[in-house]
Amino acid sequence: MLDINRLRALHAVAVHGSITGAAAALGFTPSAVSQQIAKLERETHTALLERHARHVTLTPAAETLVEAARQVTALLEQAESRLETQRQVPFGTMKLAAFPTACRSLIPPMLAELGRLHNGLDCRLLEADPSSALGLVAEGEIDLAIVHDWHNVPLMVPGGLATYEIGEDVGDVLLHADHPLADRPRLDVGDLMGLRWISHSPGAMCHSWLERTFTDRGLPVDVAYHVEEFQSQIALLAAGVGAALVPRLGRGPLPHNVRAIPLDPAPGRRIYAVWRRQAGSRPSIRAALTLLRDLAEGLDENVMVRPVR
Repeated sequence: MLDINRLRALHAVAVHGSITGAAAALGFTPSAVSQQIAKLERETHTALLERHARHVTLTPAAETLVEAARQVTALLEQAESRLETQRQVPFGTMKLAAFPTACRSLIPPMLAELGRLHNGLDCRLLEADPSSALGLVAEGEIDLAIVHDWHNVPLMVPGGLATYEIGEDVGDVLLHADHPLADRPRLDVGDLMGLRWISHSPGAMCHSWLERTFTDRGLPVDVAYHVEEFQSQIALLAAGVGAALVPRLGRGPLPHNVRAIPLDPAPGRRIYAVWRRQAGSRPSIRAALTLLRDLAEGLDENVMVRPVR
């Protein structure tokens, strides 16, 4: 009989593309994941991974085992969901994923309240980019994810996933107080020509959002500084370096010498939760969604706009 924990380790490597990524998702060390894979190779008398400098690829035998792991994991999830539903209270393990600004704003109070209300529920959190989080939910690695997509960079939600819209986060132009545009009440994209921008690395959703804000109007954009964290972007702005387009959720108080100016039309990103439809009856999923709704309703309208129910 194949060991389910070893199959899960192999499945995580397939999903994340590396032993390091699998270890982070599972909460293990890379060494522990490697040991699980090595034991599975000895157990099956088959090579399962081809190791390269920065990643690993699965052999055909490993692909067969990964598909078996998906099926077994789905059956176990169904059993766990039924048990939790029978208890009629959140119980067991719930694995969450969320993008960074949600991890600074929505997730901390939600986790604290879940822990206070349901001591039989073990919540685990992974910070993940929205596109990655969607894949993790679809693959069964994550139970519930908080994701976002911008009005001009939509996400494609895989079939079999349910969604719940939490609200819309609005982005503003951030400039140093000494900038000639810093005292304007509102700005148009045309006002921003020639600025040197701070943004995420190419390929990230926020970088694509900034680029398309300009290119959709046939205008060039110069991204001179690639910085992943919004707080680090704001530190550059406070020093008088660059301009940035930053969403309000999780932004926090700005330094005294940084100004936030609304852009017209206002760019926004839709924030929503995703989970597998077959897990929708789990009390833990329903409890998390209720808390997210309540937390969103408690936010000021200037921070996040709630959808009309």
